Amino acid sequence: MSAPATEPKPALDSRTWLSHWTPEDTTFWEQEGKQRAWRSLWVTTANLTFAFSIWFLVSALVVRLPAIGFQLTTDELFWLTAMPGLAGGSFRLIHNLLTPIYGARHVVTFSSLSLLIPAVGWVIVVQDPTTPYWVLMTLAFLAGLGGGNFSSFMPATSLFFPKRLQGTALAIQAGIGNLGVSIVQFVTPWIIGFAFFGAAAGAPQVFTKGEVTKDIWLQNAALIYVPFIFVLAVVAWFILRSVPVRASFKEQFDINKNKHTWLMTSLYLMTFGSFAGFSATFPLLIKQLYGGFEGAPDPLAYAFYGPLVGSVMRTLAGPLADKFGGARVTNVAAVGLIASTIGVAFYVTPESLAEFPYFVGFMLAIFFFAGIGNASTFKQMPMIFPPRQAGGVIGFTGAIAAYGPFAVSIMIGQSIAWTGGVTAFFCTAAVFYLANFAINWWYYARPNAEAKC
Repeated sequence: MSAPATEPKPALDSRTWLSHWTPEDTTFWEQEGKQRAWRSLWVTTANLTFAFSIWFLVSALVVRLPAIGFQLTTDELFWLTAMPGLAGGSFRLIHNLLTPIYGARHVVTFSSLSLLIPAVGWVIVVQDPTTPYWVLMTLAFLAGLGGGNFSSFMPATSLFFPKRLQGTALAIQAGIGNLGVSIVQFVTPWIIGFAFFGAAAGAPQVFTKGEVTKDIWLQNAALIYVPFIFVLAVVAWFILRSVPVRASFKEQFDINKNKHTWLMTSLYLMTFGSFAGFSATFPLLIKQLYGGFEGAPDPLAYAFYGPLVGSVMRTLAGPLADKFGGARVTNVAAVGLIASTIGVAFYVTPESLAEFPYFVGFMLAIFFFAGIGNASTFKQMPMIFPPRQAGGVIGFTGAIAAYGPFAVSIMIGQSIAWTGGVTAFFCTAAVFYLANFAINWWYYARPNAEAKC
């Protein structure tokens, strides 16, 4: 009796999936792979940049809301700042599973289009100070859609490149993508100052600070991103294809059984969690700590420097991690974070504005070393895990670290509530960084380490 015939697997849609992809094959890479990989990197990176802008849009808006008539307490402002982080981490857990099932083309296109929901929503609500708080919280949560994109975009990119270039490629994508944070904090003060879109965008709001009043168009801060998001999503649909590395939902959970998934998650929480958390809270920290002095600085005039420094260092540190090894560079980042955090703790109970430059200097140092660590940890993951699992770990660690804005905002708020200041928060952060230095040194950096990388 003959064996029953086996039904052939359905062919992959050639408009979405590549027929094969072997980047470690030098001949394939030079003849075909290199050009497509770099083209895909730039398209995905452009979309990721504006995803980060939407994710951190709320942090640029909240410092202006009370001055245009919104009746919000300090605790409510910190919760609005925290909500995109909570959502971003949650959405990343979902995104982490999408690329091996639906492919980069569909995921990048439709997740980018989803950013139009919070962008348009904020355009509407900032024009009405009577908007209920739950509506503001809902839109703050939806801004987290931008944070979620990271955990599908980055694993997709990791599949395109050979291991020897993954540190550089992932650092470029994440570093430039992270610039979206600086863009939103740098562009906002400028774009809200005049009727950039004319009467079509709506009427101005009256901004009041002390005895000074002026018209601002806060809706412009969100509206400016709408055309970019739409155009880049269309470009992604027509340009991107997907590497044929596939797995079901169930198969992708195998990474959770590996202890290195959890160790690398802690290391990435130290680096990107710090970058994202302080990016979201830096403006409010400046306002809360130094806003009471005469001639107090405008938070957004300084806040964008932090994400900018972190983003640039992430881009530059990628090639260094490829050359010297990710674990060595992560050690440097951890030591720098410990020293910078201890340093800034001396300037969070200021007696005058003379202390402000030192506060900003140490905060920028935190961003500097967090940016370096963001790149080096992403070099470590592809060296520890095989390609499909490495992509999953990159997405998963990114998801957990995306809770940084939520965790940092809430912990700062609680530190203020319990102790009257933020010194306790920064001391706790230094202890966390020290623990992660020990983890990285023992498992990945020391001679004869278990997974030296």
